[in-house]
Amino acid sequence: MTAQTEVIFLLDVDNTLLDNDCITTDLDNYLQREFGQESRDRYWTIFESLRAELGYADYLGALQRYRLDDLTDPRMLSMSLFLSDYPFAQRLYPRALDVITHLAQWGPTVILSDGDVVFQPRKIHRSGLWQAVDGRVLVYIHKERMLDAVAQRYPARHYVMVDDKLRILAAMKTLWGERLTTVFPRQGHYALDPKNTSTYPAADMTVEHIGDLMDHDFSPLTRLP
Repeated sequence: MTAQTEVIFLLDVDNTLLDNDCITTDLDNYLQREFGQESRDRYWTIFESLRAELGYADYLGALQRYRLDDLTDPRMLSMSLFLSDYPFAQRLYPRALDVITHLAQWGPTVILSDGDVVFQPRKIHRSGLWQAVDGRVLVYIHKERMLDAVAQRYPARHYVMVDDKLRILAAMKTLWGERLTTVFPRQGHYALDPKNTSTYPAADMTVEHIGDLMDHDFSPLTRLP
């Protein structure tokens, strides 16, 4: 997309369109059942360490690092299959795909997600989100630092960012100001953490569930000066 568009909707994935907390719980239960508590705890320790190091959640990277503890353990293959074959489409929030269609009345929808370059795109594709936005997918390590790249790839007069993390919404608002409308769905553990909600400024718009956007008319944004 090269010509400037009036409004573009930027949509986060994890805990915005997709219930990632539920996916994490499923993985935790799988690890407990198939590997035992010690191995499960070891995996999550590595996962959190890697997230602090990289700045994003890297499920497959944590598995690779976990494997270094025992290169001969064949169970690592089954854990990899669990992650790569997970039925992500079943974890979409209610009406998430309908919301994408609804927003398209006023402008293109673009997935703007943090994550790694392998697992995150697969998650987006297998969930049906890739197809829903006609392949308009951007995945960065820190998306709030990549706004120039976003604007170059998808130029618009005004943007709407829908994200469950107030920290990211606030960072983007600081850079784009009135050019951006922020929407905060109160879903997932980040959104419901009182520390987060008290630390960062409120979004321009707050909804309890992503499906609530079906009731919102964004046409005034197309008439902004």
